[in-house]
Parts: sequence; C-alpha cells; structure tokens
Amino acid sequence: MKSSRYGITIYLDADMPYQELLLAVKEKFEASAHFFADADMTVEFCGRTFTEEEELQIVDTIEEAAGVHILCIIDKSDSAEKIQKRVLEESKEAHHAKDGMFYRGTLRGRQILESETSIVIVGDIEEGAMVVSKGNVVVTGTVYGTVIAGAGGHYEAVIAAHHMSPKQLRIGDIRLKPVIGGSYSWARLL
Repeated sequence: MKSSRYGITIYLDADMPYQELLLAVKEKFEASAHFFADADMTVEFCGRTFTEEEELQIVDTIEEAAGVHILCIIDKSDSAEKIQKRVLEESKEAHHAKDGMFYRGTLRGRQILESETSIVIVGDIEEGAMVVSKGNVVVTGTVYGTVIAGAGGHYEAVIAAHHMSPKQLRIGDIRLKPVIGGSYSWARLL
C-alpha cells in the first residue's frame, strides 16, 4: 500500500489466486484500521487487473475491514494523485451541499426564502419576510417575520436565533407560541 493525502494505491501480486489475495487484503486492512479512522478516499489498484465484480468485492472488503468509505476507483494513470484530490474535494463539496446552505443578508418585506436543506441566515428576518426550510433554521440576527422549519414534517428540526420577536414560528405543522420570559412553548395548530 502507498497512501497520499487523497487516496491509496494498492500494489497486488499478479500470480496469487484471487481468493487468497482477497483474504490478504482483508487482513492487511484490518491490521491498519486504526490508521484510516472513517476516512473518505479513492483507491487505485496496481499490478493486477480484475473483473468489475472482483473489483467491487475488493472495495467492499476494504471498506468493511478498515471502516473507510471508498469514493471511486482510479484507473492507472500518471496523474492519479491529481484525480484523487479532485474526486475527494468534489465529494466533500457535495456532502456539505446536502447538509445545508448559507444566506448572507437581511430578508426584507415580502421576501420568501425556501430551502430543501437546513439554512443559516447571517442577518435578520424582517416583518413580512418568510423563511421555509425542510431542515433547521439558524439566524445570527433577529427574527421579526415568519420562520417555518421542518416543512417536510421533520419535527426534530430546530429554529434558533440571536433574538426572536417573530410574527410566526412553526416546526412542521406545530406552531410555537411565545410565553413569559421570551422563550417559546409548543402548541398544535388547529
């Protein structure tokens, strides 16, 4: 094995029977599992060619034995490290895009901001403005308008803000009503 910051190249014995090779790969990665620690990586196989089924079986074996996630298999090439770096960076960008988004600025008047993911708003939500998210909503400023989190029925969603004086807060179909002290309690909408 030879690793870089972006992936790993595995040099394999061309003459070893496939089942023995598979067992040797499993043992090697089990012994090195602490080194990889839930890493995302690319893999390149050298010294031997495989059928697609054999390649997938080796990938599954490595993932199970070392507790890693293999993003892709790199074909032999002079620029393998560049490809590995690009694949890893693209994968991380896609992962972060799934987690949520940022909106920078104050939502004014009749503006409506909708999101399929959680959203962080760096600014305020003025009266008359609305934010609707299927995930969580976090506001670094003040909420004066309407915020709906968990719009897809995700009742574990949260709404957090530096200060809240909202027109309406909802998580799914549950409306939050203000109580003394500025905190909010749950009340089912009718």
